[in-house]
Amino acid sequence: MKCFFDTNVLVYTFDQHTPEKRAVARQLLADCIARGEACLSTQVLQEFFVTATGKLSSPLPIDEAEKAVRDFSTLPIITTDVGLILDAITAARRYRISFWDALVVQAAIRANASILYTEDLQEGQILYGSLTVQNPFRAPRN
Repeated sequence: MKCFFDTNVLVYTFDQHTPEKRAVARQLLADCIARGEACLSTQVLQEFFVTATGKLSSPLPIDEAEKAVRDFSTLPIITTDVGLILDAITAARRYRISFWDALVVQAAIRANASILYTEDLQEGQILYGSLTVQNPFRAPRN
C-alpha cells in the first residue's frame, strides 16, 4: 500500500514549533519508508524547499533544506509533466479543489498510492475510487 506525502507533512518533520506534529510526521514517514511505501513528487520537493527555508517560524538553513531534499529524493518520485498538469486541471474541476492540491492528487494517483497524507483536503475523502485522504494530525474519533 503506497503512501503519498504532501508538502505540509514533510515540513512538519522539521518544524521546531510544533513538537507534537513533528513527532507524528517523523514516525509516519519513517514507518512508510521502512515498509518501502513512501512516495513524493517533484512539486512536493520544490514546495518543501521553499517552505522550509522561508515560511517556517525558524526557517532551515539552505544547506540543511538541500540535504533534506536530497534525502527525500531517494524515495520514488513522480515527475510533474504536461500530462500530469492536464490531469490536475480535470481533477481540480471534478473535485472543486485548488490546482495545486489537484496536482498532488494526480501525482499520488500516478504513483498508485492508496493513501494521501495531507492537511489540505477533506479527511476520509476517497478520490478516483482508490485514493483515501488522511490527515495524520487529526485526533482519532471515539
